[in-house]
Amino acid sequence: MTTRAKVHNTTIELVNSDITKQDVDVIVNAANSALAGGGGVDGAIHRAAGRDLMKELRERYRGGCPTGEARITAGYNLPAKFVIHAVGPIYRNVDNPAELLASAHSYSLKLAQENNAKTIAFPAISTGVYGYPMKEAATVALSAVSAYIKKHQPDFELVRFVLYSANPLKNPMTIFSQALADLIDSDEVVQAL
Repeated sequence: MTTRAKVHNTTIELVNSDITKQDVDVIVNAANSALAGGGGVDGAIHRAAGRDLMKELRERYRGGCPTGEARITAGYNLPAKFVIHAVGPIYRNVDNPAELLASAHSYSLKLAQENNAKTIAFPAISTGVYGYPMKEAATVALSAVSAYIKKHQPDFELVRFVLYSANPLKNPMTIFSQALADLIDSDEVVQAL
């Protein structure tokens, strides 16, 4: 199942797939603030990219990355040229989770734009062990991406959300699809495809 919408010349797409297999310019990693690798999406991206990814992170970003920001590395063994390591909030540990989650998405798009990326794939940042409720995260993520595209008019052809869950009770595709439909209904710039 794939769901799509258009914001200016950029297609926003939702797919149920493996983020490490995406043939895009940039894969966004749901990273921790230490940029130290971890489980879930972070662990899968590190395993697929190979050891050089961690080596570059240690050499370039010794201080890690603040929540709501992102850092960029090469993609190494991934199909993507770059990996953007976005640090989303731990939901219960901050007063402003929506602001920080939106910022992690906007910061990632800014880095992608600065590196001339045309295609980018996001996971559902902060919705795993960081505990961000999927419905709220979907609304924040899609709104942040749409707002960035409208404001900055980047040359992105595609912004893809790669949504996967082994747990059928936590179906991110259904939740993100509804959030995208709600965004289309509330914003004349966002068009259904």
